[in-house]
Amino acid sequence: MHSHAIQWIAASLFGIALLHTFAAKQFERLSHRYPRHAGLFHLLGEVEVVFGFWAIVLVLAMAFVSGGAQALDYAESRNYTEPLFVFVVMVIAASRPVLRTVMAAVDAIARLVPVPTPLATAWLGLAAVPLLGSLITEPAAMTIAALMLAPQIFRPAVPEPVKYLALGVLFVNVSIGGTLTSYAAPPVLMVATTWQWDSAFMLATFGWKAALAVLVNATACAVVLRKHLRAANDPAAADAGMQNAPVPATVVAVHLALLAGVVLFAHHPVVFLGLFLMFLGYTQAYERHQSPLIIKEALLVGFFLAGLVVLGGMQQWWLQPIVAGLQPLALFAGALGLTAITDNAALTYLGSLIEGISDPAKYMLVAGAVAGGGLTVIANAPNPAGVALLKRGFADETIGAGGLLLGALAPTAVAAAAFLLL
Repeated sequence: MHSHAIQWIAASLFGIALLHTFAAKQFERLSHRYPRHAGLFHLLGEVEVVFGFWAIVLVLAMAFVSGGAQALDYAESRNYTEPLFVFVVMVIAASRPVLRTVMAAVDAIARLVPVPTPLATAWLGLAAVPLLGSLITEPAAMTIAALMLAPQIFRPAVPEPVKYLALGVLFVNVSIGGTLTSYAAPPVLMVATTWQWDSAFMLATFGWKAALAVLVNATACAVVLRKHLRAANDPAAADAGMQNAPVPATVVAVHLALLAGVVLFAHHPVVFLGLFLMFLGYTQAYERHQSPLIIKEALLVGFFLAGLVVLGGMQQWWLQPIVAGLQPLALFAGALGLTAITDNAALTYLGSLIEGISDPAKYMLVAGAVAGGGLTVIANAPNPAGVALLKRGFADETIGAGGLLLGALAPTAVAAAAFLLL
């Protein structure tokens, strides 16, 4: 009886959390209207706080219904490796030596392309960096791309609809851009071992289709952005320290080595947390070559994802029967739609538990999950990182769930067409 009640409570709180993400922008506006309670409304308006907050409510509800010991057992039974990894990789990937190295490479390539440099830089940020996510993982790619594009695209002078289109393209491209390998995209990682999908299989089956979709999305978005990018090539729009202060090659090498180590041991928190502590010590020792670390933003993203792990862990009872009961083509559409209201990695994990699932159904499930990974903040694990780093460029310093959904529809359709028709 208690178990059945908890399932319904968890499903209800999950639905409330989803509604909260869509209403987050309204809470931010209330903070301006009622300054006496601005702190509370501002907290509730932080998208990154939503799922963590409602996860706490769920654990308290479990303690009330079933007892504190059972609630604590459930909370401790969840796997928090992904939230910890995203926190660590965000901080390291956003460090000045790593970011300047990637930006220097992008700038060098952009100067060789026979189009205006700001346009080429924006295109590379929307296309090349998401595809790089197949090597350095999607959260790292999202962090680098967001910080690169923020001063150029996500700024007050650019119209809101254009920014939401660029955000949708970035989120979709990161979601599908990690499918060239078997370890970079969370929804692929959840099934790769169970279904014996290696990187060669991913490249031949998903990767080349995803790459074409990424190029189409980035090109179409760059065309829309072109008249807004010329003014972005302005020293005032960029971090002057990031542009002018050189970083010694040895410092860059250490940062890249630590980032590579974290990516290599992404599933071993004992190792990557140890490397992160080494990173923190090194940045303190060579503080003159650093910009402020994005600890707060990364912690908020980790809190969001941990809340999603706690809340999402109680949704299997209604999600898995839906996934198991669909035919391949319906499964693609269902996975694409369900991804918008659940984490796509959780969705593919549930699919991996289905006995005797056919090869076409496996393909459709994963294709739909990654294609829909840009529709909402919760659809793909790196999305909260993008929100945390880019929200200051939007009105009220919040990203509306409706605006993101509309901005992601066209690039999602391109990704879906690539996986279904090619």
